[in-house]
Amino acid sequence: MDIRELEIFLTVADLLHFGRASQACNLSPSALTRTIQRLEDQVEQPLFLRDNRTVALSPAGERFRAYARLATQEWRSFRASTRNEQAVAGTLSIYASITAVYSLLPQLLESYRASFPEVQLELRTGAAEQAVALVQSGEIDLAVAPLPERQLSGVETLPMVTIPLLFIAPKLPGGLAAAGTEEGLDLSRAPLVLPQTGLSRRRLDQWLREHRITPNISSEVSGNEAIIAMVRLGCGVGIVPELVLERSPFRDEVSVVSNAPRLEPYEVGLCSSRRNLQRPSVRAFWGLAQERTAAPRTP
Repeated sequence: MDIRELEIFLTVADLLHFGRASQACNLSPSALTRTIQRLEDQVEQPLFLRDNRTVALSPAGERFRAYARLATQEWRSFRASTRNEQAVAGTLSIYASITAVYSLLPQLLESYRASFPEVQLELRTGAAEQAVALVQSGEIDLAVAPLPERQLSGVETLPMVTIPLLFIAPKLPGGLAAAGTEEGLDLSRAPLVLPQTGLSRRRLDQWLREHRITPNISSEVSGNEAIIAMVRLGCGVGIVPELVLERSPFRDEVSVVSNAPRLEPYEVGLCSSRRNLQRPSVRAFWGLAQERTAAPRTP
């Protein structure tokens, strides 16, 4: 086993959800499952107790988690001692959505904190649509955000994970039928709950133009979480990133529309200005993210 496998195990142990852990580790579900199975083969005991609805650590898994945490912490301490991290100090401001904070940043922040303890971290949360603008204005050093579709002057990006876009409908009596989903989602007839701005809105608008469809928009809101809440109430059919839906407290109260139009997914990653990347604290965080992104993955 190696450090990357131990980090993957710790992610699953923290989230207790294989789907969300695969997103956080930027692995396919099958690759993550094979990694856990390989660890279980080496330990010669199951590390997780699984059924169709829940995931829990086995007694051996609890002991292995303590070992994995100690091993990864010692590795980070060793790496820090050999790379003169004490030269990296100051502040680092990061902006991300609540979903990104829970799913994409935990291990990266933990590694950074362990490797560069002299840096004062400032974490701000808010709507993902604002992230790039905050980086461009210099208000934020780094942001986790949907990456722009075209290169922006003075902005560097680092892809971390690809996120599918899903159509969701209310789990109310007749909710799917009202949207016309028995034979396919009819976007000219179904009431739509849409984001006011952002990549998912642009993806949908482009699809509608290409198919010459005038949508029936029932409401426009700010934020993906608000879309899920409105759909849950029966206001219409919405479009949200898969990762946001998986993290939503309402995920079991809406339905994914399986026979809806397929929109192009988008990439989420780091954004920073070229000027900020000259600062040691920013460059160090970027380097850690590059290491995790480029780490060998189970085929």
